[in-house]
Formats: sequence, C-alpha cells, structure tokens
Amino acid sequence: MSVYSASETSHPFRRNSSTARGRPTDAARSRRRATGARPNRRLAAASARAMHRLAQHLGPSWQVLETPLADPVTTGDDHAGFVTIGPGGVFAITVVDQGRQRIMVAGDVVQIRGARPPHVARARRYAKTVRAALSAAVGATVPVVPVLTFVGSGAMSTHGLPVGCLVVNHRELDRLLRSIGEKIRPETARKLAEVAGHPATWGQR
Repeated sequence: MSVYSASETSHPFRRNSSTARGRPTDAARSRRRATGARPNRRLAAASARAMHRLAQHLGPSWQVLETPLADPVTTGDDHAGFVTIGPGGVFAITVVDQGRQRIMVAGDVVQIRGARPPHVARARRYAKTVRAALSAAVGATVPVVPVLTFVGSGAMSTHGLPVGCLVVNHRELDRLLRSIGEKIRPETARKLAEVAGHPATWGQR
C-alpha cells in the first residue's frame, strides 16, 4: 500500500512500493495466468499521473492512496483506481486513459472511440467495494463517493451527468474535490486515511 500526502512531490513510480513500481505479486501473476489478462502499463502510468497531480494540488489535509482493487498492471483491466480522503470525505477515483480521443457523456453512457464501455458502472462498483472494505475495517458505514476521471488531452462534452457519480478531467479533479467543502472532521479524515493505508483493510498481509 502506498500513501501520498498532498505535501509530497516525488513521482509515485519512484516510491519504494511493489505496486507503485508495477511489480505484480505472486497472487496477481497467478490471476493473470488464469484469466489471460495482460498488463495495461499505459493506463497504470495515466493513473500515476492523476495521483501525482492530485497530491501536488490538494492541501496537506488530504491523502491520496493506492489500493490493490483496481490495478491494471496486475489485472490487465482497462480502468485503474485509487482512494482520496480529506475534508470533503472519501472518494474512490476510477481512472480512464482518454489519450487524445473525444469523450461524450450522457448520464450513465460514456462514448469513446466509437464504443460505450460501462465506465460509470465500474466507478460505482469500485466505490462500493472501497466502502465495504473501509466499513468492515472500522465497524461502521463509511460513505464513499464514486468519481470517474479521464486522463488525456482530448475534449469532453457532457449532455447530463450520471446520478451519484462525479465525472471530471483529471486536471480539474483537485478543484472539484476542494469545492465540496468540509464534510468530515480533520481527525476523522486522518483516522480513515490510516485505515485505508493498512494492507489488512484490503485483505493483504
């Protein structure tokens, strides 16, 4: 588990973490062999850029954390994710590599490269998984807001946003989170970040 506070400026891939460096565990390798999944290192790099930028632009009361739940290097998935905790609450950030492609959002529908992948559904599912893990760890329900963020230089047009899921380009992500205001006390945010940073929360030793 790697944790990046807003005061840190080093690139996530340079940290001493097997996940951040993209080295899959034995269990992850076994899963890849069983499913035929291939590492999506380009997406992993996009996710790292989003994490790094967010950690740089948010205040010191925020924490940006990797989780093993959505790691494209070890799973081969086409989406990545991380968790951000601060005054505004707990946010499960699902990352999509947009590149230079144009994206159109209409409610729950996201169209990119002529296809309509279920990115909003994945963002909600990731948030639900994060909520379940954190709630089990603290013994109380922890609200988690799903966020879908696109990393790339392509344009994005919206014709109605999905209900209960935030959608934003990664360059605007820090502004969006700060605009939410203070929903939880700093001490609560700190304790939740400690729980989220513990490997046992995610079923790891």
